[in-house]
Amino acid sequence: CPGWTLFDLVKHLGGGDRFWAAIVGAGPADAPPAEATAARAALEVPREREALVAWLEESTQLLLGALREAGPDGGCWAWWSALQTPRTSGGVARHRVQESAVHTYDAQLASGAPQPLPAEVALDGVEEFLFTCVATPSAWPHKPTAFDFHTAEGRSWRLTVDGDGARSTRVPAPTAATGEDSDAAGASIHGTASELVLYLYDRIQADSLYVDGDAGLLDLLRAWEPEE
Repeated sequence: CPGWTLFDLVKHLGGGDRFWAAIVGAGPADAPPAEATAARAALEVPREREALVAWLEESTQLLLGALREAGPDGGCWAWWSALQTPRTSGGVARHRVQESAVHTYDAQLASGAPQPLPAEVALDGVEEFLFTCVATPSAWPHKPTAFDFHTAEGRSWRLTVDGDGARSTRVPAPTAATGEDSDAAGASIHGTASELVLYLYDRIQADSLYVDGDAGLLDLLRAWEPEE
């Protein structure tokens, strides 16, 4: 997050935990519940280091408590389309793991010692981002195409965009024997799972990865703002 201090980052992360704790605790809803809006508006964050750390820990425990109370299938409001990720506490938990992992990277970067995201977290992070942040029923405003995401760890996904929107599926990883899928994607992106997550979250640029096909399609994908 350019221009942020570590305090800003902690405030954002802890405030997010409290916001989602209120959302999960409120149960099914068609809009952000008043409790969540109030929690964000009334946010008071200490600046003294030990108090700030304690506040962040308390924020995380509030979210964990709400998630345990609701159970993974408990319904709640969420900003994403339910096309591929459910609007449930389980969906919230999965998304917050990824947000927390990326913000941990931000904190490491600020201290001058960035580390790759843990492999299993990152592998789930690629899929979670595609299923949660990209999936939409809104029509793709350009010629239908597909994007393949290949991890060095051996897992791959295809994002298809067309008049029916955007949705992703797992696909077999290319091998030396088979090469790319015969039904080639418009663009294929290769990197470690951590690199792909950091790219999807705008922490690194496409030129940090290996891109096969039409790289200009990635610019169209980044610029796209679906209606839902």
